Amino acid sequence: MYSIHIDIHENTCSERLDWLMKLRWIASLMVFAVITVSIHLFHLSLPAGPLYLGNIILAVYNTIFWWYIHKTHNSSNQTNNNHKAQTFANQQISIDLLLLSYFIHYSGGLENPFIFYFIFHMVIASILLTPKTAYFQATLAIILLAIIGFSEWVNLLPHYHLAGFLHPEACNLSVTFTAGVLFSIGSTLYLTVFLATSIEQRLRQREVELAEANTQLAEQDRLKSQYVLTVSHDLRSSLSTIQSCLTVVLNNLTGEIPIPAREMISRAAQRADNLIIFVKDLLNLSRIRALKDLEKVSLKLKPCVNKITEHWQMQISEKELDVKMNVSDDLEITANQEAIVEMLSNLIGNAVRYTPRSGKIKILGILDKEPGFILLSVSDTGIGIHPEDIQKIYNDFYRAKNAEILDKNGTGLGLSIVKQIVDAHNGSIWVESTVGVGSTFNIKLPIANAMEGSSDDKS
Repeated sequence: MYSIHIDIHENTCSERLDWLMKLRWIASLMVFAVITVSIHLFHLSLPAGPLYLGNIILAVYNTIFWWYIHKTHNSSNQTNNNHKAQTFANQQISIDLLLLSYFIHYSGGLENPFIFYFIFHMVIASILLTPKTAYFQATLAIILLAIIGFSEWVNLLPHYHLAGFLHPEACNLSVTFTAGVLFSIGSTLYLTVFLATSIEQRLRQREVELAEANTQLAEQDRLKSQYVLTVSHDLRSSLSTIQSCLTVVLNNLTGEIPIPAREMISRAAQRADNLIIFVKDLLNLSRIRALKDLEKVSLKLKPCVNKITEHWQMQISEKELDVKMNVSDDLEITANQEAIVEMLSNLIGNAVRYTPRSGKIKILGILDKEPGFILLSVSDTGIGIHPEDIQKIYNDFYRAKNAEILDKNGTGLGLSIVKQIVDAHNGSIWVESTVGVGSTFNIKLPIANAMEGSSDDKS
């Protein structure tokens, strides 16, 4: 459970660094606007040069941070990067506090109402960092403000009064005023950190509990699939035996049978065939879900496509379908061959089954635009899929209404099997379809070198 907590926190921290970058770009624009409006619209007597210089520094170091974090994300050792994310975020917030103190000094010191912007940084620190580090940032902020306040009080630093905003008599640099402001802002910052870290810790704990629950559910689902796999195997064996016996009787090997009896036995044999197909799909789906990892090898894609196309050649010829295949010879993936063949059989089989006579089917396999992936697509001019069905077609046993009308013997497991196989290979699948026009199933899978590189990173 502790390791889950660390992984979630590190991944969350790493992801939120980009969010912190975006906030800083927004802050840079806001600071520029506030400086410009204050000086040129409200005519406050502030040192424009140092303030605009601070704005430039903010933009420059945010650019450097942005470059560094994207370089880190693209490097191979992602686990180590996540481990460094908190340290990097801590450094960023510390620099932000230094620059904010710089702006505060040149725009009125402790009399500047924007002093409460330190609270925003405490909230960010509480979200990104550990409670101990967040309290450190609150202490750093108080120290910086104390340096500004007391240095201006003893004239070590010049005080830039907000003339035009506050009356000169309001410019009170006494020790009482300085200590009072520091106590007020300090207690506010510590209280902010306490509340924010308490809430954040509860949320992180909830994330850990949800992650642990998801892990347990996944394991339970795997065990359930293992059970279904065993039961389905026994069912298939029994059904195959029944089918063999019925075939022997129908072929008159046990003697002539009356026509009424033959009709009943034929119907039973057909039902047995349908059940065997159903159990076969259930076996395939359960087998994929029951395995924690599929055994994978380097696999050429084109021979697999050729094999499945030949398997469906009789149905293709009977329906006079125009099948065009354009799969690059050099496409190679790291995959489980049996699973890929099953995936192709379901996709191409659906295209053949749901495309009317003299229709067209196109199978395309190319390198994808995204480096490290291949794109496989199976297109047809079949019945298409209704928009409301698209999100449901990968659910177990779900069948679209127009598919049920055309083929009443389907199991509703084919596309669920395809989705499970694609997920097991770290790929993605999506469909483009228009009712009455046709469908295109697109699958992206990592090429062999990309999968091997990914495995190396994880090890």
